[in-house]
Amino acid sequence: MVDVTENSNNTGTSRKTSEVAVRLEDVTLRYGKVAALDGISLEIPAGQTVGFIGPDGVGKSSALALISGARKVQDGTVETLGGSMKDAKHRNAILPRIAYMPQGLGKNLYMDLTVRENLEFFGRLFGQGKRERDERIARLVAATGLDPFTERPAGKLSGGMKQKLGLCCALIHDPDILILDEPTTGVDPLSRQQFWQLIDAIRQTQSEMTVLVATAYMDEAARFDRLIAMNDGKVLATGTADEILKRTGTDTLEAAFIALLPEEERQGHHELNIPERTIHGDTPAIVAEHLTKKFGDFTAVDDVSFRIEKGEIFGFLGSNGCGKTTTMKMLTGLLNASEGTAELFGKPVDGQDIALRNRVGYMSQAFSLYSELTVMQNLELHAHLFHLPKDRIKPRIEELSKRFGLGPYLHDLSERLPLGVRQRLSLAVAIIHSPEILILDEPTSGVDPVARDGFWESLVELSRDQGVTIFISTHFMNEAERCDRISLMHAGKVLISDTPSAITKGRGCDTLEDAFISHLEEAEGPDGAEGPDGAEGSDGANAGAPDAPAPADALATDDDAKANWKPARASLFSFRRLWAYSLRETMELVRDPIRLMFALIGTAILMPVFGWGITFDVENLTYAVLDRDQSAESRTYIENLSGSRYFEAQEPLLSNDELEARLLSGDIALAIEIPPGFGRDVARGDSPEIGAFIDGSMPFRAETIHGYVEGIHNQYLAEHRKRDVGSADSGQPMRIETRYRYNQDFKSIYAMVPSVIALLLMFIPAVLMAVGVVREKELGSITNLYVTPVSKLEFLWGKQLPYIGLGLINFVLMTAMALFWFEVPLRGNGLTLLVGAILFVTATTGLGLLISSFTSTQIAALFGTAIATMVPSVMFSGMMQPVSSLEGAPVVLSTIIPTSHFMSISVGTFTKALGFAELYPELISLLIFFPALTVLSMLLLKKQEV
Repeated sequence: MVDVTENSNNTGTSRKTSEVAVRLEDVTLRYGKVAALDGISLEIPAGQTVGFIGPDGVGKSSALALISGARKVQDGTVETLGGSMKDAKHRNAILPRIAYMPQGLGKNLYMDLTVRENLEFFGRLFGQGKRERDERIARLVAATGLDPFTERPAGKLSGGMKQKLGLCCALIHDPDILILDEPTTGVDPLSRQQFWQLIDAIRQTQSEMTVLVATAYMDEAARFDRLIAMNDGKVLATGTADEILKRTGTDTLEAAFIALLPEEERQGHHELNIPERTIHGDTPAIVAEHLTKKFGDFTAVDDVSFRIEKGEIFGFLGSNGCGKTTTMKMLTGLLNASEGTAELFGKPVDGQDIALRNRVGYMSQAFSLYSELTVMQNLELHAHLFHLPKDRIKPRIEELSKRFGLGPYLHDLSERLPLGVRQRLSLAVAIIHSPEILILDEPTSGVDPVARDGFWESLVELSRDQGVTIFISTHFMNEAERCDRISLMHAGKVLISDTPSAITKGRGCDTLEDAFISHLEEAEGPDGAEGPDGAEGSDGANAGAPDAPAPADALATDDDAKANWKPARASLFSFRRLWAYSLRETMELVRDPIRLMFALIGTAILMPVFGWGITFDVENLTYAVLDRDQSAESRTYIENLSGSRYFEAQEPLLSNDELEARLLSGDIALAIEIPPGFGRDVARGDSPEIGAFIDGSMPFRAETIHGYVEGIHNQYLAEHRKRDVGSADSGQPMRIETRYRYNQDFKSIYAMVPSVIALLLMFIPAVLMAVGVVREKELGSITNLYVTPVSKLEFLWGKQLPYIGLGLINFVLMTAMALFWFEVPLRGNGLTLLVGAILFVTATTGLGLLISSFTSTQIAALFGTAIATMVPSVMFSGMMQPVSSLEGAPVVLSTIIPTSHFMSISVGTFTKALGFAELYPELISLLIFFPALTVLSMLLLKKQEV
């Protein structure tokens, strides 16, 4: 077991610790066949700042997720704060003592909520009352410089401010262990510096707190008490920064990490040498003049100008959201500039100019190749996309495979490649057509130092030997120093463009990072001014204000006030935690115009579409008559047809051929043939026959037409008999007289509108609810469920309540439309209908919640919910045919879908004047759905990643 202990730290605070905060023993974690952790053992005492260092994919995040309880332990022992994380009881008990900030900018935040609303949400999750919550929030925003921005939505904060807000949310309950997973990745140097100053201030006020940090930045790792270097799921070394440097005999931690790697991984690695650039003519490769890009009111790139020579390696530095990627997309023609001009090789950039685009290679920030294809297939595909001649494709792929070391991986799926190999593949694809300009957007983010140096060797070869112009963005200062020239960018503006050494000397600084920080501080001004129009990209967040309190002073708490604060505790159920999720979901729903429009306007649109569109009434049927008798009786018969509201006469028929043709064309739906001798048979008192030819392409409609024709025919005969003999009685001993109850006019709308209410209340609330949980999975905020004391029941009910409320608003809206627009009278008990609607909406949102609890994408949740709601509701609820006429499996389906029960309530109260006494069995059935669906959702929803 590796014992991580230390008696001093780099912040000057003496500390002796004996209590063990974290213990890992023989821990193994696998994702399929890939081992993220391979039998590691660690022991970390309380009260230290411990850094997990290494590139992406080496197991740092997996180890921290196990320690925090966010991920389920597979093999081995993970003990946090004195107990096993396999023990659910212990894990739930200590969650209030842990704070976990996941990897990614603002991954634990809700972007539609303001700074204050995010903090209040987390305060409620940890059981804090309003007074305590307000005091804690005031303390934290003052320490981080966020107090001027408390009403700003988190989505409009810069990267650095998002991370500060994420840290505030993590610290709001005074945790014993603070876990930070790469908290400064993608953040500019000034915000990184401020972030670590804030951590140091927190350590001064909470000296017993254990801080575990994962980072890929070797330069910031030196500030930690102890380091744990990891690679390939294993621990390479532990100790202080000085101990690791001494052990490896190196001067920097990056060099020390390389020295710690296994021999086979660092074999052939040597110090990177960058020769002087060769001048390739006077014409620049890239020219940007006053380049500006606006998205609505937001200015992403603001008046950017620079000039890049042929064969030059030009670096672009700045934080996430500062405009680097947008600028690159304008240079490639992927985005059109709002203002200004961009030129490549002296020609204006035109996204439609294929010849120009073939001279450019682009490698995006994210891995953008086809993960389901092998390395070879990706290379071949892009060779064909760039129209390489067939005889050049194979040699070119062989050349690139050899240059980038892809030979052993040619037949492997690209999604299974190590991160460094993926980046080499992306570069090979970007240059497969031998471009003259290569635009690379953060190509080495998360790549280990050896792979990064190998990548840069390829770039240097392309630039120096082949004259390729390279435009590269990066967060690493040591990479920036390798560029011929660099631009420092912030809040959409270029601060300066020059050689790295000139920028450093020009600010009188020792390092390029210090020079960058100096430029950022100057750009933000003494009061931490925001970026343009308050845009994303301003990271200062008031940090430089002369009257701003020092973080340590702001974090200091009055003893009297702190005495009233209640420590966070685990409990079986908390209405405050439930309300936190319910309130948060409501605010997000109200601020999402698309979802809200779909929920409310969608109902207003679909109600008339279905109400009038789905009808079984058959009126104004077109018909024509072929009268072969031409008698007074036949003319009287025809007048009976034309006088009916169901039929609309067309031009008479002249022949059987015309009859066939007009039925076939759809000109008429019914043809009547009156045979010769019709009048004679009527006069004799016989039962005359006629021919009725009906368009049977729609069977239900044809059956209705048949009934209408038969009724009119019998009515004609009855009237003729009454006229001749004084009675319509046919002499039969019994006759059935039909009377319609409840819907005397026999109009479909009286049945269809109440049915449509049930159909839409099934579909819309369920679909809206279906994205509730799975949306958090996609955004990553589901981590807050994993690492906070909130229970699955609190989480599910909290998310469900707003959609129940929204569903009831839809019910009121549709009922009003039914009463006042469609003029369908409500004959029954309105209270019974309302109670049924409440139970029904609870059931339908519960169904959406059930589907959302086990699906992993919003698309899957939407499709699953649509299929599970609409098809059974239309076919088996009694809407299309009576439930009593169903047999076998459809009968079971009609029982287990809530729509059939509410359909009976809705139609019954509207048309049959039914009340509670008649409908209570349906209400009881709907009531059963709520606990049943809740239990199923709890079983399928995971409280940890598996």
